[in-house]
Amino acid sequence: MSAHDWLSQGTLVLASNNTGKIAEFEKMFAELNLPVEVIAQGKLDIEDAIEDGLSFVENAIIKARHAARISGKPAIADDSGICVPRLGGAPGIYSARYAGEHGDDAANNEKLLADLKPLRKDGEAIEAMFVCVLALVQHQDDPLPQIFQGIWHGEVLDAARGDNGFGYDPLFWLPALAISSAELSKEDKNKISHRGQAMQGFKASLAQK
Repeated sequence: MSAHDWLSQGTLVLASNNTGKIAEFEKMFAELNLPVEVIAQGKLDIEDAIEDGLSFVENAIIKARHAARISGKPAIADDSGICVPRLGGAPGIYSARYAGEHGDDAANNEKLLADLKPLRKDGEAIEAMFVCVLALVQHQDDPLPQIFQGIWHGEVLDAARGDNGFGYDPLFWLPALAISSAELSKEDKNKISHRGQAMQGFKASLAQK
């Protein structure tokens, strides 16, 4: 089994129903100009998988296998989130449902700010990192999923800044650029983000024989 057998299948299913992620991936996949159609799982009426893994890698594989099983096609899945060492790595894999309801960005941001408030000290940065793991499976029982990882280092602001992006972007501060992730253009974000880094790994794998 070649690592690139999926390229002959005609279609690659993107195992996500998150509109923000789908928009970013569609732009990045378009730039790769792949000889396959990349189609979001929602267009195939595939609902979200039950993410019961304990790591980004496990959940990405679970989501990819789920989409591949239902569609009968190769699938690629992203599992991502923000990790704050001061909180023991939280929200981590629970980033999308940190406040209880999946995908409630405002509530998740509020909870993160509230959890960090008693830990903040004047002038001291709260370090954080956005993590993205991509898992590509040829089929539902693929014994060797391809894994691509990206880690984006930054800090957590004490108040939201910027109107771009989604998720925790308004709270993610980039010291070297002196702006938040939500103040970046889509193009600039995709070049340096955790998701962009993981996609660069995916792109590099295409060049390998």
